[in-house]
Amino acid sequence: MSATIIDGKALAARIRSELATQASELARREARPGLAVVLVGEDPASHVYVRNKTRACAEVGIATFDHRLPATTSEAELLRLVASLNENREVDGILVQLPLPPGIDARRVLLAIDPNKDVDGFHPTNLGRLMVGEPGFVACTPFGVMKLLEAAGVSLSGAHAVVLGRSNIVGKPMAALLLAADATVTVCHSKTRDLPSVVRQADVLVAAVGRAEMVRGDWVKPGAVVIDVGTNRRADGQLVGDVAFAEVAEKAAAITPVPGGVGPMTIAMLLSNTVRSAGFRAR
Repeated sequence: MSATIIDGKALAARIRSELATQASELARREARPGLAVVLVGEDPASHVYVRNKTRACAEVGIATFDHRLPATTSEAELLRLVASLNENREVDGILVQLPLPPGIDARRVLLAIDPNKDVDGFHPTNLGRLMVGEPGFVACTPFGVMKLLEAAGVSLSGAHAVVLGRSNIVGKPMAALLLAADATVTVCHSKTRDLPSVVRQADVLVAAVGRAEMVRGDWVKPGAVVIDVGTNRRADGQLVGDVAFAEVAEKAAAITPVPGGVGPMTIAMLLSNTVRSAGFRAR
């Protein structure tokens, strides 16, 4: 068996095109979507992520308000900035790029963001809304995974979905979304006993643990759909996922590549949440 490649890059491009049309219409109604991007410190990876997000915003027609702060910024200063962005009517979404420098409590900063501008979907209010099935902003990566599964024609009702990882950013909201789609969901983590045998039961596997090529070919049931959320850089500089791609592609029915799978969808969903937020303002 040779797996079908689920092309996140192509799907993200289609979504961005649709969002550009929506953003243009909102701009005509004097409600151009606006995203505030806050970057504290000089973390190289964070600078790359922010640059990619800003470029994507420009492509769609979302205004960006960049705030680049030195690593010496205090928590109080950052909280004051967030408070001012909460009050700014031109800002529909607030993105505080993680990680933050030592000395700043990321949880306090994320809690300070207005849930109605929390386009990352990290605020406990939005996570709570997701858990009880109420409308809110959904964390971008799990949201993107659901769009990939939908585009690939994967039937989730009654399927056994295994989520490998239990973070608040991916694992937990991913499990909630799959459960809402009528899948039977198992969440695995570092304390799961006989992890390979549990993973082997999955009709749909979402790997989000941050360990390079952890999931091997003999972990995967023939015909499974495998979504690789991981992004890991090996010693030789190659970017790889949490799944041993070549091995797993011989067993799976469909699989996402790294790069080009989930990553582009995460940014597309950030843009989608921002445009949606602007739509509320335009009402």
